[in-house]
Amino acid sequence: MLFNSQALILGLLPVALLGWYLAPTRLARQVWVILASLVFYAFWDLRFVPVLVGLTLINWLLARAHAGNPRGWWADAGIVLNLGVLAWVKYANFIADNVAWILGGRHDAWSIILPLGVSFYVFQKVSYLVDLKRGQAKTYNLSDFFLFVCFFPQLVAGPLVRHNEVIWQFALDPRRPEMAENLARGFVLFTIGVVKKVAIADTLAPVADAAFGRAAAGQALAASDAWLGTLAYTLQIYFDFSGYSDMALGLALMFGLRLPVNFDAPYRAASIREFWRRWHMTLSRFLRDYLYIPLGGNRAGAAHQAVNVVVTMLLAGLWHGAAWTFVVWGGLHGAALAINSAWNRAGLRLPWVAGWLLTLLFVMAGWVLFRAPDFPSAARMFEALAGLPLVRGAVVMDTTQTVAMVAGCIAAVLGPTSQVAALERLRPVPVVGAAVGVVLFLMLLLIGGRIPNEFIYFQF
Repeated sequence: MLFNSQALILGLLPVALLGWYLAPTRLARQVWVILASLVFYAFWDLRFVPVLVGLTLINWLLARAHAGNPRGWWADAGIVLNLGVLAWVKYANFIADNVAWILGGRHDAWSIILPLGVSFYVFQKVSYLVDLKRGQAKTYNLSDFFLFVCFFPQLVAGPLVRHNEVIWQFALDPRRPEMAENLARGFVLFTIGVVKKVAIADTLAPVADAAFGRAAAGQALAASDAWLGTLAYTLQIYFDFSGYSDMALGLALMFGLRLPVNFDAPYRAASIREFWRRWHMTLSRFLRDYLYIPLGGNRAGAAHQAVNVVVTMLLAGLWHGAAWTFVVWGGLHGAALAINSAWNRAGLRLPWVAGWLLTLLFVMAGWVLFRAPDFPSAARMFEALAGLPLVRGAVVMDTTQTVAMVAGCIAAVLGPTSQVAALERLRPVPVVGAAVGVVLFLMLLLIGGRIPNEFIYFQF
């Protein structure tokens, strides 16, 4: 069930909210939303549910066992189990393909179900168990832990929520004095996310698909095709994923829960380091706290720091997908981060405009690798971006797509972030609420007239 679907907006969401606010006890409202979350998850494939429920229950039992014997191996076993499940469902065929290629053979792909959002909820459990080992987490009752993992706004594509950021909020009475404000601001933030996804990301998706499709088919691309396709995808992936995050945060706020912010205008960044402080912020924090710092961080000198950041980003690339294009994408970002650190240590500075333009061009070039299905397709895109071959452009945009691209560029670079607009600047004026309701109604009409597009990050 998609966030930008009539089934969720007009069906599951009102029912889940009604039960949450009318339930007589904390346990009753938690059980109600857990069940709603499982229904939400089962809409994609009923077979996903036993994996989610089973893994959550096993992790909870291992955490309880660790509490009884902190010196034992229970938490370690849970970490290995989680990573093992992720490795099997996501990377088994990738590893087998590469082993077969090295040996000169061919691997017939195994039929393995890849549960939706498994990368997100596995990392969520790993962070909890690592914190438990470090003495930075406590054990929770079963309903708290299940709701922490299964809460549908953040279940399938984040943000990567940590236990200490949300579980304590479950004890709060949802009918507290700020209930009306939470519902209103959450509704506005959710609607902003729907607009980002439906009006911008999904509108620009055909432009990106046309350009990258020609490259994948081995067809000639004009420079205009490549630049239009790359810019369209640059905007599509940002408004798709940040739109999802806005919807997730807005939905959670409607339940009276605050989730961590995941995006902070990343295309305004004037350095690659700043970009990663603004893009997918909860993943960046996870990689920093559970990989980069344990590897040594910046504690052992510049050379060791450079190695640590490159290794971290290589694994970040692999986390995004079982393909070498993702690994190289991560490696390039790791190398750029290492160079950025060396540049700063040398006391060098670029004018802000030059730094912003260089960063944006690098990020766009990275998105080519990220989007292309293979290296030959990416090479054809890069060749066309350089101005070759000189053929007439075949990718065209209609008026709606042109407006979406211009509006997307302005919003990404100049406009306030969604969180600032909805949570800080918004004032309780009835006409604003009415306008937001009209906008959501128009988006529902648009959704009903299109084939729905899944969120890009669902594949990760």
